Amino acid sequence: MKDQGYDASQIQVLEGLEAVRRRPGMYIGSTSSRGLHHLVYEVVDNSIDEAMAGYCDRIDVIIRTDNSITVRDNGRGIPVDIHPKMGIPAVEVALTTLHAGGKFGGGQYKVSGGLHGVGVSVVNGLSEWLEVKVKRDGNIYHQRYERGITVTQLKIIGKAKGTGTEITFKPDNQIFEELVFDFDLLAHRLRELSFLNKGVKIVLIDERNDVKEEFLHNGGIVDFIKYLNKNKDPLHPKPIYFTGTKDNVSVEVGLQYHLGYTENLFSYTNNIHNTEGGTHEIGFKTALTRVVNDYARKSNLLKENESNLAGEDIREGLTAVISVKVPEPQFEGQTKTKLGNSEVRGIVESVVGEGLSVFLEENPPIAKKIVEKGVHAFRAREAARKARELTRRKNALEVSSLPGKLADCSEKDPALSEIYLVEGDSAGGSAKQGRDRRFQAILPLRGKILNVEKARLDKILNSDEIRNMITAFGTGIGEDFDINKARYHRIIIMTDADVDGAHIRTLLLTFFYRYMRPLIEHQFVYIAQPPLYSVKVGNKVKYLYSDEELEKYLANLQDKKYEVKRYKGLGEMQAEQLWETTMNPETRTLLAVTTQDAMAADEIFTILMGDKVEPRRQFIEAHAKQVRNLDI
Repeated sequence: MKDQGYDASQIQVLEGLEAVRRRPGMYIGSTSSRGLHHLVYEVVDNSIDEAMAGYCDRIDVIIRTDNSITVRDNGRGIPVDIHPKMGIPAVEVALTTLHAGGKFGGGQYKVSGGLHGVGVSVVNGLSEWLEVKVKRDGNIYHQRYERGITVTQLKIIGKAKGTGTEITFKPDNQIFEELVFDFDLLAHRLRELSFLNKGVKIVLIDERNDVKEEFLHNGGIVDFIKYLNKNKDPLHPKPIYFTGTKDNVSVEVGLQYHLGYTENLFSYTNNIHNTEGGTHEIGFKTALTRVVNDYARKSNLLKENESNLAGEDIREGLTAVISVKVPEPQFEGQTKTKLGNSEVRGIVESVVGEGLSVFLEENPPIAKKIVEKGVHAFRAREAARKARELTRRKNALEVSSLPGKLADCSEKDPALSEIYLVEGDSAGGSAKQGRDRRFQAILPLRGKILNVEKARLDKILNSDEIRNMITAFGTGIGEDFDINKARYHRIIIMTDADVDGAHIRTLLLTFFYRYMRPLIEHQFVYIAQPPLYSVKVGNKVKYLYSDEELEKYLANLQDKKYEVKRYKGLGEMQAEQLWETTMNPETRTLLAVTTQDAMAADEIFTILMGDKVEPRRQFIEAHAKQVRNLDI
């Protein structure tokens, strides 16, 4: 592709960099682990923009032993000539000035993920130090910055073959609470980018423990769908794929049905995952519903007296990826979670409508399976609607009507209220006695709840334990779910620290993730951490939460006499002990459950709770020693 005069004049300056260090959350969301990893994504996005423009086909991301990060690409290299307005090298402008980049004029990048131009300058401002190397015009140029301030002049340090940019940065410990990069988290995002940009090789290297992973997907979105469905049973062997371009908006869509019941829709704009969807997703859903219903009518798979299938019926068991490349995307907020361009809806609807109509006409056996799956889902939805009525009774929260024996709290403000889901009646008894009844409610669960990964909503709503939870939470479920009606803003899973307890915890998390995901997204779901041991030395009792903690503590006791007690279950603990160790807000430890990576979470739940045994065995073998913190 011809280089269209990418030089210093293309770098447009909008404003300075002063506020970044003062209010980092405005630019990267948070200063937690999530914000830390966002720094890497911002730099990688610049390299991906070069790839989308046709100038880059390899990106390396290296985690150094000191937890600094290097991102290297073989793109054109950031311009190094003097910027006409600023009087300093263009690369220095890009790295020290907010809203400076080659993405505002519309000439250099037809589409771009780094839309706001805050990427590398924000990373620079939030780093203890950052060094840039640019290969351009046969030379290697180098410059260093510290906390966003230039500390060396741009100078030539050698001769270069080819072109490209290399940025190495170390996040600032004055800004970030967490400074250690997570290999798996970075791998998920880089894998995602490789699916969305077929033909671009992305290499992730971890020098801390000599691990390397390479991502290259020449099949693009088709490979993505296969990856997402690899632990599911597909309804048809090959993913359905179509693409189209209109008014400079390009659309790629891949979809495949599986025999399960969950819908997984991943939508992207210029490689950015739009977790809240947007106009492209609406266009896709509208076209899918219309085309499948039209085909069902035309083929007499739906009779005249039968009503049309609803969108959610047709999307049951669907995995789909929608990727649009938009020249001037309008996002709702800097986090870019929702696409707002109204014209994109019609373009996606047109591309999907035409592509899917042709596919169904040319593949009648697959078309028939898709329609039949939708019809079954419709019937199950009707049954579920009737079952849902049972959870809407106004007097349902009276203890007498709840087989689960909800012991409610007296506090009426949901923000101050919490509910413990407790395994079994004996633990429930201890929890009820030990709790602070002003703000803590207790709902004992009898045995293991239904595995929702293998059941439709109508069957799920026939489960007493699940109905009790829905009624107690107050949010409703499915179409009726409303986070604003939640009666508790902390839902705490408190199970025994054994295999059965872990299984119940996973069943509950699967239910929340599949049918009440906003509870997790709003950080309402937590896991209690009861102790595994108590060690009594004289009159003092020490509680310990793992075998490692116990070993370390006992090693320090030397010759003192002590008595160790292993808690097999919560029911063995006295009410006072349960309060002191697990329920008292002053002393307890709670793990917040988050969906930092929805794609990874979906994969884990499919593996753990689905029908296939081999992926589950492999997962357990790989992770058996790591089950301490849970981030789904």
